[in-house]
Amino acid sequence: MIHRKNLQIRDPFIVPVISEDRYYLFGTTDENPWNQPGVGFNAYSSTDLENFEGPYQVFSPSGGFWGTHDFWAPELHIYQGRFYLFATFTSDSCRRGTQILVSDSILGPFEPLINGAVTPDGWECLDGTLFIDLQGFPWMVFCHEWVQAHDGGIYAMPLSSDLSHATGELQLLFKASAALWPKTLERRDGSGLSDARVTDGPFLHLQADGRLVMLWSSLGQQGYAMGCAVSDSGLITGPWRQNHTPLISLDGGHGMVFKDFSGKLQLTYHTPNKTPLERFVFQEVKESADGLIPVHIREKV
Repeated sequence: MIHRKNLQIRDPFIVPVISEDRYYLFGTTDENPWNQPGVGFNAYSSTDLENFEGPYQVFSPSGGFWGTHDFWAPELHIYQGRFYLFATFTSDSCRRGTQILVSDSILGPFEPLINGAVTPDGWECLDGTLFIDLQGFPWMVFCHEWVQAHDGGIYAMPLSSDLSHATGELQLLFKASAALWPKTLERRDGSGLSDARVTDGPFLHLQADGRLVMLWSSLGQQGYAMGCAVSDSGLITGPWRQNHTPLISLDGGHGMVFKDFSGKLQLTYHTPNKTPLERFVFQEVKESADGLIPVHIREKV
């Protein structure tokens, strides 16, 4: 057993399985995920969200797999009775993108759905997530990365029913500059301009009031941070409005929300944003007209 405080992981993604009374944890688990040869993805399981069994190797690249490094941010989605991992990969011959992996078991082994990223060719992309709209149609929401786009963008792409390919035009949801809180960086194009902004880690949550909420991360004034955008229409196409201040502001981000077995809505994310120190933490949240907000519990005196 591994206590969560001793578990190095980035981009945590938790799937509660009620029938097993067990939580499954996925995330970036390579010891050094930065431009090193990719090893794969491990998963863990727990009954109390404190002590975890594992690691279970759920994906290891076989010969011929296009991705070679930057194995990042696997998300586990259950769709039409099968298990899908949406994960980011890079290689020297292919730009960074989101590949979809599939298995008939929650712990894999996972295999490529197709031999290549689903995100657009020629784009530097990352952190694709699955969203099923109110009509039951699947979408991938992903980031067009700032290293290429300068002002990072978050896009929605309609997918085929088998998730193998895009079926329509890309929809720009918003740019990082739509929010007030992201920090500006110097562009990577040698121009010397300092107007670049990061988009990272989108995750969608449909509230009981019909509003659609997106968590997304960037660099804020105090380091890595995570903000909240709201589509009042409940539609993936928005329009999206940004909260003026981040939900998490102090060196933490790339989060998602889930309901624990007591029915509480929990936000999980990693902090600090520094390898190998990153750990995942929890924060109870509640729904509001401005999206998710923390639940502050008064300590007993």
